[in-house]
Amino acid sequence: MNTPEPLIIGPVTRTDFVRYQGASGDMNPVHHDEPFAVAAGFPGPLGVGMFHAGVMNTWATDWLGPENVRRTRIRWKRPVFAGDVLTITGAVVKEYELDGRVRLDLELSCTNQEGHPICLGWMTFVKP
Repeated sequence: MNTPEPLIIGPVTRTDFVRYQGASGDMNPVHHDEPFAVAAGFPGPLGVGMFHAGVMNTWATDWLGPENVRRTRIRWKRPVFAGDVLTITGAVVKEYELDGRVRLDLELSCTNQEGHPICLGWMTFVKP
């Protein structure tokens, strides 16, 4: 089973953050309001964590099919800011049989342009 090429998105923009906020309903001003974000201790508005986690999971479901997802977990490591370039990668780390079906466990990673982990993910799929 061939692993897809890494997905590179960005540089992400504040508009990307606001669009995601509108779609998700998460209108926390730390994601779009510069003075609010700075007062909260950030250098500027930060991306909604589910934006980059969702892109990471979409990379995996584009590969193995959303109908085959059995489990997903995410761990956020650091915030995303406008101007960041994100790289999504992943690999199958385990293949096994459970309940008569072959399962695939994946480890996923989203890193920024400096190679720092933004979020990590783990997904289980039924093998397509």
